[in-house]
Amino acid sequence: MAPSFPTGREILLVGCLLVFLLSVSSSFKSTTMTITEITKLRNSYYPEETEDAGPITFESQFSLQSLSAPMVWGTGQVPQTQIVAHVPGWTIFDRLYVLDGTAYIVTDNPEAVPDRRFITSNSRPIKGNSDEEKIARLPTDKDMKIISSEEARRIFGTQADRLDGVSWLVNDPKQYITHYYHWSAELFFGLWRTYSSLDTSISPSGETVLPAPRRLVFTHIDANNWRDYAAMNQWMIYSTFPSISMEFWNDWLERKASGRPMVFDRVVFADRAAAFHGTNFLRTQRTAANAFALPGSVNWWMPIRNSVVAFSGLSDAEGRGGVAGVASAPVITYISRQGWGRRMLIPEHHERLVRELYKLRDTYGYEVNVVNMDKMSRKEQLQLAGRTTIMMGVHGNGLTSLLWMRPTPRSTVMEFFYPGGFAHDYEYTTRALGMVHYGFWGTSWFTRPDVPPVNYPEGFQGNEIPIDGELVARLCHERLTLAEEADD
Repeated sequence: MAPSFPTGREILLVGCLLVFLLSVSSSFKSTTMTITEITKLRNSYYPEETEDAGPITFESQFSLQSLSAPMVWGTGQVPQTQIVAHVPGWTIFDRLYVLDGTAYIVTDNPEAVPDRRFITSNSRPIKGNSDEEKIARLPTDKDMKIISSEEARRIFGTQADRLDGVSWLVNDPKQYITHYYHWSAELFFGLWRTYSSLDTSISPSGETVLPAPRRLVFTHIDANNWRDYAAMNQWMIYSTFPSISMEFWNDWLERKASGRPMVFDRVVFADRAAAFHGTNFLRTQRTAANAFALPGSVNWWMPIRNSVVAFSGLSDAEGRGGVAGVASAPVITYISRQGWGRRMLIPEHHERLVRELYKLRDTYGYEVNVVNMDKMSRKEQLQLAGRTTIMMGVHGNGLTSLLWMRPTPRSTVMEFFYPGGFAHDYEYTTRALGMVHYGFWGTSWFTRPDVPPVNYPEGFQGNEIPIDGELVARLCHERLTLAEEADD
C-alpha cells in the first residue's frame, strides 16, 4: 500500500496547533512573572499577612485582582484599629471600621487614642473659629466611636466588607472644596504630606514606594460640587492618580443603607474642623501646616508636582530650567490681576513694574512673562509655572501656581499686599515647598522671620494697591545672581 502523505489542510492544522502551544507557553511565563511581582508587593505592603496567606498561585491571582474578600474573624477577636500617624485634622488608620455612617476605632487600649475632636467633627459648615463654634462642631458618637474588640464583635458580627488598598477620606463640608487654592494647597497638600510621612526617602525626581490611593471619598458633598470654576481640581487629581475612583455623599448613603460593616485596609482621614485645634494651624491659619509635624522627606511634594507638570506636556529637562540638558535663562512670571475687578495694582504702578521687568529681560537676558492666568489654558498655566524661577503678583488665586515651580535655592515668590495687609496663604505654602517668599507693601518688603501679623485692612480687596516696580526688579536680580551651581 502506498504511503499516505499529509494533505495541505492537515499541515495547516498542525501549524496552527504548534503556534497555539507556543503562545500558551509564553503566556504562562509572563503570568508567573506577574505573580512574583504581586507577591513581593503584597509581602512588602502587608507583612503581617505574609506568613498566613501563603504564596499567590495562578488561580488565586484572579480573586486578588477582581474580588476583595471580606475580613472574617468568625469566633475570634476582631482585628484592632491601628493609628499609623496622627496630627490634628490628619490621621492614618489601618483597619478603620464604618457601620451606618459611623466610624469605629476598635481598640483594647483606648487611652492611646487621641481625643476625637483632634480627628473628626460633625461636619457642619464652618462659620469661624470662636470657642462657641469649635464646641458646635465637636463630634458625637454618631460621627465616631471608640470601642473594644469584644464590643466590636457584638456590633459587627463575624466579618466586615473590606475596602482594600489605600483610601483617602475627606470629612469636610463643600465650603472650601470648590476653590483651586483650598483644594490643591490645603486639602491635597495635607493629604499627601500626611501620607508621604510613611516614605521619608522620596527622591528629588519624585520616586516613592508609596502605592497610589485607590479611592477618594467625600462623605458630605455630592458629585456636582467638587470642581472649581477654573477646572483645575479635576486636572490635578487625574494627572496624579489616573486610576483613582471617587465616591461622594450619595455613595456614602448607599453604603450606610446596606447595614453592613465595612473596614478600610488603610485610610488617610482628613477633617478641616479638627485641624483647627492644631498648634501649627493656630500659628499659620493653614490646616495643612499641622501635617508638617510628621516626619517626611525634603522632596515630599515632588511626586505630585512632577506628575502634574508632566501631564501638562512639560518635559523633565524643561521643568529643570533647560532643554535637552542645555541650561536656559531664569524665568520671571508676573501674574497680573489688572482687569480682574478687585485686588488690582494702581494702573501706573502696574505699568512701571512691567517696564522694569522688561529692562531686566533686555539687560540680563532673563525670560519675562506678564500673564493673566484666566486667559491661558490649563496646559499653558502649568507649563509656565513648571519653568518659572520667580513668580509674582497681587495676593490672589493665581499664585496657587507656585505649587508647580521647581524648588531651588533661587526659586522665589513675590506677593503684593495693600500696605498693612497680610495673609499666610501663599507665604506659608511657598516655605512649605522649600522656596523663599517676599511680601511687599508699596516701597518696602518683608520676609520670614520678620513677617507681620495677619490683617485685612480697608483697601486689602481694593484696586489701589501700590508697588515699587524698581524695588521688585532689583530684588529679582539679587535673587537670580545667586551662584548658578546653587540650583544643582
